[in-house]
Amino acid sequence: MTNEPLAKELVKLKEEVTIMGRLLADQVLKSVKALVDKDSQLAKEVVEKDDMVDKMETDLERKALGLIALKQPMAGDLRLIGTVLRMIVDIERMADHAEDIARIAIELHDEKYIKPLIDIPRMSNVAQEMIETALVAFIEEDVDKVNDLIPMEIEMDNLYDQTFRELLSYMLQDQKNIPQATQLLLVAGHLERLGDHATNLGECVIYTVKGEKIDLNQIARQQKNN
Repeated sequence: MTNEPLAKELVKLKEEVTIMGRLLADQVLKSVKALVDKDSQLAKEVVEKDDMVDKMETDLERKALGLIALKQPMAGDLRLIGTVLRMIVDIERMADHAEDIARIAIELHDEKYIKPLIDIPRMSNVAQEMIETALVAFIEEDVDKVNDLIPMEIEMDNLYDQTFRELLSYMLQDQKNIPQATQLLLVAGHLERLGDHATNLGECVIYTVKGEKIDLNQIARQQKNN
């Protein structure tokens, strides 16, 4: 049974992880908006805020390790703290993907797009929804909600495949399209990876609640191929 002081610290720790996750989701939104709107100032804001995410990761790691050292948590609570340590690494890596998208937005600022950006914003929306779903599942310790990530992951993969095929066709049509199409394909790849990291967050919730390790990406691949 969790002692009351530790229980309060764990609630606070979960809230701070959620704040970090929602800052990340905002970074994703702004990075893609900067790309679509050719807003280099917004893109630079995303790049500058990445340091804030890095600092949050460091602070949360210190707090989590402090709880292990000072509070001597029992098995269930220790599992939660271990989950936090894993989640903040995933969130920080996701923020790096958002930063990379912002840097591409800056690089492409003066170029006319070879095609309207349709699927990339859709991928961004799915990524943000996956992040929010994982965070809510974490706060509520809701394993059933984690399952909602599976169809989203399938949708994300389908959008990536569609984007890849379309951009490849533009490359084949005119070699002048290759540099920009390659950059846009990198953006799609970053967004697809965000989906993978979001499923990692969901796996962390399952491990916290049930002590089981489940590969949500593998489940999504199996359902996609059936």
